[in-house]
Amino acid sequence: MSTVKEEKKVETKETFWTTTEKETSRELYGTEILVENGSLDEVMTTDAPSDAWVVTYEIDGTVHRDLTRGTRVKLFDMYYDKFNMGIKIIDYGKGTIKPALWGYNSTTTPKKKKRK
Repeated sequence: MSTVKEEKKVETKETFWTTTEKETSRELYGTEILVENGSLDEVMTTDAPSDAWVVTYEIDGTVHRDLTRGTRVKLFDMYYDKFNMGIKIIDYGKGTIKPALWGYNSTTTPKKKKRK
């Protein structure tokens, strides 16, 4: 019997946005990148805000998808400035969380003492 070792391939995702670009996108364009270069399942998640958009773009013949927030016009401006003519489609995401509750952390308040 021969044993076959299966090599696990570590899948590394390409990043096209630097951390400074991600941080300044909110100030310059009013947008936020939630998932960068994700698979179709990652960007079509329901655990995202309902105002999120799926941006599909092509670089060097490969198609990439991001899950982002912002207006459609501002997203187009941001991706056009970065990738020029690589934008394919800007489509609705499948998020179900209200945008006002996205990222909301409830604070724990101390309980009041009961009077006797």
